[in-house]
Amino acid sequence: MKSYIIHFIRHGAVDETLAGKYIGTTDVSLSDRGRAELIKLDCENKYPGTQVVFTSPLKRCIETCKILYPEHNPLEIPNLSECNFGEWEGKTADELKMEPDFKKWLAGDTYAKPPRGESNADFTRRICKMFESVVEGLMKTGTTESVIITHGGVIMTLLAVYGLPQAKPFEWAVDNGFGYSVRVTPMLWQRDKVCEVFQTIPLPEQND
Repeated sequence: MKSYIIHFIRHGAVDETLAGKYIGTTDVSLSDRGRAELIKLDCENKYPGTQVVFTSPLKRCIETCKILYPEHNPLEIPNLSECNFGEWEGKTADELKMEPDFKKWLAGDTYAKPPRGESNADFTRRICKMFESVVEGLMKTGTTESVIITHGGVIMTLLAVYGLPQAKPFEWAVDNGFGYSVRVTPMLWQRDKVCEVFQTIPLPEQND
């Protein structure tokens, strides 16, 4: 039976995250360092081929696509955006340590949320509904290989929910420009809504 390969790639680095700030829906561009690192990764390694690229609509993901997949016009999916940190956007953990809900949220409390932001439960619900619709679309169109360029929080949460082997979200943490490939087998997906995580990307370039 036909299987469907989806490659998750985290966008390149941004200055704000390197400074320890929470950046979710704030629309910042890649840093100069982030661009240079992606170009170096692309030169020294092999990113997988694909029939289609899906991205978060935020600039750091679209810019990552232009560097890694310049021949593709990505399909932007709003619900691939990172968690909305509300009034915590642009602040560091040190600046937020006295916020009463911050400790609960950091500890994974499902319903704790930033003021004017998303709770962990809302975020998970949003991106899971999106991912299931993407998988259904791939199966309907027969698209067997795709790339999703998105955010670290999105990748960690989706693989914690759907990925095999099972692991906690933080165990799926991945550096900028790196990611995971998953295999969706229709029978397993329809029965259990799970997919196999089978490699990390990019792959080392093979020298003949």
